[in-house]
Amino acid sequence: MSLVHNFPFISILLCMSAGIFTSVFKPRVARMVTFLVTGTVLVLSAMALSLTMSLDDSYPYIMGHFPAPWGNEIRIGRLEALMATGFSAVLLVSLIPGFERMPCFVSEKKSNLYCIMVDLALAAVLVLIYTNDLFTVYVFIEIMTIASCALVAVRQNGHTLVAITRYMIMHLFGSGLLLLGISMLYGITGHLLMVPLSEAVRQIVDSGQYLGPLTVVIALITAALAIKSAMFPFHVWAPDTYAFAPPLSSAILSGIISKAYIFVMVKFFYRVIGMDIIISQQISPFLFVCGVAGMIIGSVIAISQRDIRRMIAYSSVAQIGYIYMGLGMGSAAGTEAAMFQMLAHAAVKSLLFLATYELINVSGDRKRFRYLHGAGYRNIPAGIVFTVAAMSMVGIPFTGGFIVKLNLAIAGMAFGGWMRALVLVALAVSTLLNGIYFLHTVVSIYRKPAQDMVYPPSEKMSPSAAGALFVSMLYILYLGIGSEPIMRLIETGLKTFS
Repeated sequence: MSLVHNFPFISILLCMSAGIFTSVFKPRVARMVTFLVTGTVLVLSAMALSLTMSLDDSYPYIMGHFPAPWGNEIRIGRLEALMATGFSAVLLVSLIPGFERMPCFVSEKKSNLYCIMVDLALAAVLVLIYTNDLFTVYVFIEIMTIASCALVAVRQNGHTLVAITRYMIMHLFGSGLLLLGISMLYGITGHLLMVPLSEAVRQIVDSGQYLGPLTVVIALITAALAIKSAMFPFHVWAPDTYAFAPPLSSAILSGIISKAYIFVMVKFFYRVIGMDIIISQQISPFLFVCGVAGMIIGSVIAISQRDIRRMIAYSSVAQIGYIYMGLGMGSAAGTEAAMFQMLAHAAVKSLLFLATYELINVSGDRKRFRYLHGAGYRNIPAGIVFTVAAMSMVGIPFTGGFIVKLNLAIAGMAFGGWMRALVLVALAVSTLLNGIYFLHTVVSIYRKPAQDMVYPPSEKMSPSAAGALFVSMLYILYLGIGSEPIMRLIETGLKTFS
């Protein structure tokens, strides 16, 4: 085993260690350490991705001296390495403008705490991507829940405290369902590692014994991860949490953390249960219906919003719906489209939250659309990147969002009758609705403000922050123009995922 084979484990260990040591540094040094650790994780993940591309299959990394089924292990394949690379890249670029504006939301004495939570959140995301053990999944989901709460609660005002209370209630309920499901699964199989679990599940299905408890387990774990990823109709905690959190926290929660929960669900479906069983248990149709409903209803509610932050928060509910519609198709093509949407939405949503704050900042810290008139001229870089990100959300050609909708349409064409028609109609209607509220927002930020509107001077965005936003914008355009290698990676990675 070469040194590169160890890089995923080293990345996790590095983030966990950074979460410890940043507590003793000065705030400025703590931010620098967090940035450097994230950059290092990006490089290590990219090298691990390069390694997996040269291998025919994924490989396990055993931690400690005890092999399966008694020990703990992580498993590294193309899908895992691709997601780790994509998420760490989005986080790295988001940290630059996010840390620059952090003093507006986080007091100096809590700056170290914020950096610790960012490090722990990244560590938890990496573990959920790589781990091959269900109990480890539960442990790090709890760590990620705590870190997410701290990333929001660090901005202590009334709206934030109410939002984080709702967040805690929903996520603790989801955690309880997850623990109950894992406990029941362990009770009927005697395993927690995914490979032995898969074999035991097959034996249960073949023998017909414990089919009832197995159905309950699938329902519990699916519901738990659906709640945590804000799938409609379990999304009630998401809009206020995303809208009232610091912009960097919103970017991390909506762009990265919610996708980690969905990746765990995909891993559970493919690696533990098997998609044929998921389809037979009617889980796929349930996800499909919820995904389509989220796409439409989330967009309808977004249209009615007058606060730009809440509009973007509800658009997240709609965009998560695209992922679940792809998973709900129960086909490889649908899952591949969902995986690509996870990468594209992580970048677009992070960019939208960060650019939105810059537009609000030059509008007297006012969030309603009528106060944002002319914001695109008062902050030209933020206006440009917001416009490109909005185009991607709508699905304009040459953006990542267009490729997502194209792949979902192609996956839907493989079905016949009403299913094909429903996929195409849902995509068409949701695209129209996306266009309504994002076109309205873009027009608002470039519309001439009223003559009596006065905007106080604001702190200008630094060249480094503007450059980071432009890098994210270029990434979105790359996903629209150069998507073929990424889709090929997802396709080949999914074949070796189970």
